[in-house]
Amino acid sequence: MADDVKILVVDDEPIIIRSCETVLKSEGFNVEGVLGGKEAILRMEQTSYDLVFTDLKMPEVDGITLIRWIKQKRPDTGIVIITGYPSQDTIKDALEVGIIDYVPKPFTPAVLLDVTQRAVEWIRRKAPVEKKEKEGEFPPSMLQEIDRVITQYKNKPGSSIPVLQRCQQIVGYLPPEIQKHIAKGLNLTPAQVHSVVSFYSFFTMKPRGDHNIRICLGTACYVKRVEESLNKIKEELKIDVGD
Repeated sequence: MADDVKILVVDDEPIIIRSCETVLKSEGFNVEGVLGGKEAILRMEQTSYDLVFTDLKMPEVDGITLIRWIKQKRPDTGIVIITGYPSQDTIKDALEVGIIDYVPKPFTPAVLLDVTQRAVEWIRRKAPVEKKEKEGEFPPSMLQEIDRVITQYKNKPGSSIPVLQRCQQIVGYLPPEIQKHIAKGLNLTPAQVHSVVSFYSFFTMKPRGDHNIRICLGTACYVKRVEESLNKIKEELKIDVGD
């Protein structure tokens, strides 16, 4: 039911807020609007929302800053950006901080409703307690960006490594489902893609933490007793190699 979905629209242009409210309320959504990121944070400190539409270019608190705040304070809230600057760099920055999709300005009611429905479906499908991610649980905008990268490199020799590098930048890591998606797009087998990911140390199949620790385990490092340092790090941080 649309009326059980609470949406906050954040923009510094009142006409955008009114347009979103008119279109979405006509479909039964519960919609509120605020002028800017600062007001959005104040509102969200008091009220929870299922979905936030936010502009990126706003005074005081911009969209990226707001998205980072939401991800930290309201991680279950879905985010869609509304932008008049849908460049690849802009979308890449937004994907890195975790959006579901985006609406380019100016937009039609049909486009707004389509993106909203897909975002709501993704939110409902996503199980917060489930740790195993399936391809269907990745935001549509993320998969679209991956497909764009695949199309860009598809017919170039030796394309697998640059495609995997770009996709790891987009997703943050290369889980099995993303590897299968890439393999299908490049007309490779999943085993071929997996062998590349496994061979090169700069690829990872697990989400990275806030910090990465790389330690040389070669002969020269062994002579310098690096194993002792590694064991101390593992003991102090309560982690193992690969975590």
